[in-house]
Parts: sequence; structure tokens; C-alpha cells
Amino acid sequence: MLNGILQHTPHWVWGALAVLVSLGIKQTLPRRRTLCFATAVPIAMTALSFYGVMSVFAQQSIALAAWAAAVLAAVALSHAVGVGSKARRLASEERLLVPGSWVPMMLILGLFVIRFGANIMLAIHPDLGMDTLFAISVSFAYGAFSGVFLARGLAMWRIARQAQLPSMAY
Repeated sequence: MLNGILQHTPHWVWGALAVLVSLGIKQTLPRRRTLCFATAVPIAMTALSFYGVMSVFAQQSIALAAWAAAVLAAVALSHAVGVGSKARRLASEERLLVPGSWVPMMLILGLFVIRFGANIMLAIHPDLGMDTLFAISVSFAYGAFSGVFLARGLAMWRIARQAQLPSMAY
């Protein structure tokens, strides 16, 4: 069965995985980033997870509600534990120094695995697209991972705002 799944997976999926892994590896190194660049990955990953929910479960408003609830909960919990708070302002460069972390790689891979797994399940059992419990579970998982990403992005904005660097966004 696994062999069949791997053989029927479109080749572009493996290319996308390679790009995502490369992006995740880059996040493990400390980087000097403008505010916009530092928040681009969290925003993009949140948008992709939202798209993942809407592309499959658009007929079920409960799926969107589960996604939103998970995003909000993950943002709140991540903020409480200080996700992203280790970034520092570099006043002389009007940039942020974002320390390297394996967290983005784990989040990226988590979102990939959720999407890949959900698509496999939907390919094998198309009726799951209308199953409320499946929709809630997948959407909640998407939202939880995205919320942590979003919390990292919001932390960058908070650090920049506290430093009052409006020019960092350009």
C-alpha cells in the first residue's frame, strides 16, 4: 500500500517538499531580516494552511471555525511561552536579528505531513471530504501549526513596534 501511495504521488509534491525542507533548514541559522522579510514565512504558511482547509472543506463552516479556534489558541499559548521573543532589534541596521531555530522546520514538516496525509486519506476515501469529524480534526491541526507560525511573526512585529522602527518594514 505504501509503495502504491508513493508511486501515485505527483512528482511536484517531492519538489515542493525539497523546497520546504530547504526553507526550514535556512530557518535554523541566525539571520538579519527586515520586518517584512521576517514575517513573510509565517504569513505564507498561515495562508497555505487556510487554503488547505478551504480547498477541501469549503462546504463545512465548522472546519473554518476549527481552524480559526486552533490558530487563536496556538497564538495565545505561543505568546504565553515566549515564542519568537528571542529576536532582537539591530538599531544600526534597522533590522531584526532572528536567532536560528528548528521550530520552523518542525512546523513546516508538520503542515506538510498533515496536508499529505489528509490528501492520501481523501484519495482513498473521497467521502471523508464531507465527514465532519475528519474536517474538524484536519482543520484544527492546520490551525494549530499555523498559529505557532503566526505567533512568531507577531512577535517580530511586537519587537519592532516596541523599538519604534517604522522604517524597518521597507
